[in-house]
Amino acid sequence: MSKSKDGNAVEGVLKYLIGQNRPYSVNDVVQNLHKEFGKTAVQKAVDVLVMEKKLKEKTYGKQKVYCVDQNLFPEIDEKELAQMDAEIAKLTEEIKKEELESKKVDQQLKELNSTLTTQEAKKSLNEISAQIEKLKVKLKSLSETQIQIPEEEKRQIQTENESSVKAWRKRKRICMDIAESILENYPKPKRELLEEMGIETDEELGLQLPKQ
Repeated sequence: MSKSKDGNAVEGVLKYLIGQNRPYSVNDVVQNLHKEFGKTAVQKAVDVLVMEKKLKEKTYGKQKVYCVDQNLFPEIDEKELAQMDAEIAKLTEEIKKEELESKKVDQQLKELNSTLTTQEAKKSLNEISAQIEKLKVKLKSLSETQIQIPEEEKRQIQTENESSVKAWRKRKRICMDIAESILENYPKPKRELLEEMGIETDEELGLQLPKQ
């Protein structure tokens, strides 16, 4: 191998290790550089860099790893580092806001995609209008149809209705009498008493007893 190629390997290996700033074995460097340099060239390069005190060599069992001497890096300015941390925090917050905005836009897009187009809306309106017209015709037909109920069945319905109203009136009177008795020693208004008893009045339900 020529000196030029050796020099290229030294330069390439040092540049890579400075960029990564973490320990690697020779095999790692060969693989990570996609075999740009052969194993022999990389081994010679790291040996040269160790001799020049640009790399440090550490042995773990039978394997050797190499990392950049930290003296090659500029001294850290604490003030500048704090500014960088603040800038990172600011950018992180901006990214979060952008992600939230992106989610909102995605949601709006989904809603728009699920919304009927003008043409589809018109078609749906026409279908509903046609259904309404059919129902109107059916309602008119039912309204005009006179169903003859036998007198006996009519009397039975009236009797059952009167009996039901009578029972309704009686139960309402009993319930209210009980409530009035309790109210004599109850410190709160009648409305609160009925609520506690779980009683709903006819008025609350929009009901009215038929007149006698």
